[in-house]
Amino acid sequence: MPIDQFENSPFTTVISFHKVIETLEDIAENDEVSYRVDYAKALLKEVEKLPELRTGITTEEMIYENENLIKNLLADLFPTALNNNEIKAVSFPFQNFTFNFTNRFKKIIREAGSNFEMSIRDLTEDNFYIMNCCLILSVHYNENIDLMRPLFYDIPDAHGIIKHYKIMYNADFVEVIPTVHAKKLSQEEINELKNSYNNLDLWKEKFPPHSWILKGFGIISLFDVTVESAISNLKSKLLKADSENTSFENSELDETFKSVFKLPDIQVGFSFFSSVENHIIKVPNKLHIKSFISTLEIDQKKLISLFNEIFDYLVLTKENLIISDIDVLIEDENFKELGYYFKQKGIESFIFTPVFTVEQISGIIELVSGTKYALNTINAQKLNDVTPFITDTFERIQNDIRNQLEAFIQKEYTTIHPSVYWKFLEEARKYFFELSETNYIYKEIVFDKVFPLYGASDIKSSTILRNRAITKDLQDQLHWLLSIFYLVDDENNKLLFDQRIFELKEFQNLLEEGLSSGIEQEINKYINQKIHPLLKNITDEEVIREKVAAYLSLFDEESQSFYQERKRFDTALNHINKRLAEILDAAQITAQNIFPHYYERFVTDGVEHNIYIGSSITPSKIFDQIYLQNLRLWQIQTLCKMQNFIQQNSQHEMPFMFEMTSLILVYDTPVSIRFRMDEKRFDIDGNHNIKYEVIKKRIDKAFIKNSDERIVQSNMLTIVYMNEEQKNEYTDYLTFLASKAILDTEIQQFDIEDLAGVSGLKALRVNIMQNLFDESHYYTSKDLIQLKTDAFKSENK
Repeated sequence: MPIDQFENSPFTTVISFHKVIETLEDIAENDEVSYRVDYAKALLKEVEKLPELRTGITTEEMIYENENLIKNLLADLFPTALNNNEIKAVSFPFQNFTFNFTNRFKKIIREAGSNFEMSIRDLTEDNFYIMNCCLILSVHYNENIDLMRPLFYDIPDAHGIIKHYKIMYNADFVEVIPTVHAKKLSQEEINELKNSYNNLDLWKEKFPPHSWILKGFGIISLFDVTVESAISNLKSKLLKADSENTSFENSELDETFKSVFKLPDIQVGFSFFSSVENHIIKVPNKLHIKSFISTLEIDQKKLISLFNEIFDYLVLTKENLIISDIDVLIEDENFKELGYYFKQKGIESFIFTPVFTVEQISGIIELVSGTKYALNTINAQKLNDVTPFITDTFERIQNDIRNQLEAFIQKEYTTIHPSVYWKFLEEARKYFFELSETNYIYKEIVFDKVFPLYGASDIKSSTILRNRAITKDLQDQLHWLLSIFYLVDDENNKLLFDQRIFELKEFQNLLEEGLSSGIEQEINKYINQKIHPLLKNITDEEVIREKVAAYLSLFDEESQSFYQERKRFDTALNHINKRLAEILDAAQITAQNIFPHYYERFVTDGVEHNIYIGSSITPSKIFDQIYLQNLRLWQIQTLCKMQNFIQQNSQHEMPFMFEMTSLILVYDTPVSIRFRMDEKRFDIDGNHNIKYEVIKKRIDKAFIKNSDERIVQSNMLTIVYMNEEQKNEYTDYLTFLASKAILDTEIQQFDIEDLAGVSGLKALRVNIMQNLFDESHYYTSKDLIQLKTDAFKSENK
């Protein structure tokens, strides 16, 4: 078999001991010490029988056939006294073909197992080729090239622990010889190569494969750097970790600690500590962090009670907690349960190391082993080398988590929308930089001259449906209680039970007339005070006990009521609202691309939304009415898509037949919005803008003028406007969307009854077509103009 490890190489490798032989010849002729002369002559006599030792060997077979002779030939370079200490062998630079091992080297390879193949860490065939070319530049062209980067062998020991060995080469006995195919390079070409390390094709062009000869032999020496390398790997690994992509759970981390501690069964885990709640917290699965403490196998209260004293110890002492024998914990009455907990997990010894950031405990490093005394106070000192890196990682991950939590709070619990965040940030900067000099006066956040858009998708008759659900629950509850009392045969208390049965029937009669005001509270109060206490005293018979148990299983303790039909209603309504909000939020991605604006939504029995658009909110962009028009067209389409969802899903997926009304309020007069510090939300500012808020609050319950018909109807879009210009604009939108089969072609027009303080409102109303819709596609004013242009051309023809 050829010696070359890789098929592609600028070298043809030839093993030759000619330099050693020449040294022996000099000793045989010139040395004054007779025994050295005799030894050299005797060895040279054996060498003469195999001229390839001088001229060159190109196959592995010849090396192994003459192993003893080569060993004697290299005896001065491999002293016998160091054979069991040094990790040394013959090998060419960057190649894995190695022979003439010292005893310690042989032992390492033997313990690695018969299936183990030695290979240099992270050395690809391309790296190998280029590094050999660099060797030619350095040796033959005398270029000052520092091509050596640390090279390592990763070799498992007899226990499977990966040991890391740094490779050092001695190339004193190596010659680099050009063949007739070698190209002679100019300085300009050499400079080009220096700036083209990753251009393999260029290197192969300048150093064609096998155009040079690597003759001689090298000496490889290995140094055990397991701990240093493992810590370096750990550092690199932790530097890449973040809250969404931690490497804490990866088995590679276990292997790293096994290498550091030289223990085959060691495992590592990590726990996070909440300084607010002052106890360990369970980390979500999404963080991929392994822990032996904050396991999901036990609930939070059990977790706190088990580890409370341990946490107190870690916080107070700031020192490692080291238990080398779990049985010691079991023998202690205070820690017996904790000891059994670890015992069940197969843990016999452990080290818990507190991690502190800014003088607060932020987590715990957990090292565990299934062997008694494997972890102890002596090897615990090794943690001093790795704790700083883990501390930095804990701090980065917790900062990242904190940022995500703040983003979540901003999204779900506050109204500081990203479009206006810059204004709050600007004010915060002013406060921060001026705080040290003056008593800074907070300025209110106001955006002037913005155009409002209001829309509402309301679940029609939700109150009626909710009352029906409540009524059915009360009826079912009364029926259950009566069925229980009918089974009671108690002569001593017959009058009492007859009275209760009469009262329950009276409530049934009241419910048949409808759910009047206060009846629900009256029935619940009566049942909780008069009926439930009785149930505890009538369970002597098994049939009654089973009936009472079945009833109580349907009784909701939290609401103290029968909560079956109402739960179905609430669940269905919550699902509808959640999905409507998701459709609206997803549509906002398109809307924000039209022109950045402020947006907020509210979930009630349906979803309402407010939008404010104008140059004061986005001063970095030029605002034009075309953006407002596009946003209005987007709003109509979005409400249609929300309506379509109800139409497509209510009958098939929902236990209730929900119907929805859709409403848009058109308002052309710019308004100002102010952030209310007390309510932490934006609101319309100024008395002159109060008319807009009045209309918003009252319009959905309004009637068509001189009729008893509500302006909002199921499956229809109602647009409330104030003047002819608004009517014409929205008629264009509705006509255009009708051409796209989104709306019906028939547009209703009517006046709206006068509201308190508001008169002269008008409305357009149109049926929303029941079509499958593409949530990502929206028509714009450009499409509308194109439609008008095509119609104009058609008329002129």
